[in-house]
Amino acid sequence: MSYKIKSRIWIEANNNVLLGEGRVQLLKAIQNTGSLSKAAKSLNLSYKKAWQLLDSINKSAKKPVTINSIGGKGGGGAQITEYGILLIGVFDEINKNCWSFLDEQLEKIKDL
Repeated sequence: MSYKIKSRIWIEANNNVLLGEGRVQLLKAIQNTGSLSKAAKSLNLSYKKAWQLLDSINKSAKKPVTINSIGGKGGGGAQITEYGILLIGVFDEINKNCWSFLDEQLEKIKDL
């Protein structure tokens, strides 16, 4: 018999989701593409959905997570702030530690 423990974590601020797996993927995609629209496209999200997620993150965070420039002839852009990069790193570390802990706990079931 093969057992697995399933889990999803997210971080809330004042009962609003600040970060979760999907939001972190969006931030990383913005970091890689320099654009919210390109990031949305790469994740198969509508621009509207991506904008709503990003707006929610920025409203829940202590400091701005992105710097956005308005589109125009050359197009707009989005950059992750230093604070945003730190948040991504902390979330990834918490997530990794959570999975390590759950893997250890799974051994308890295997030993029964």
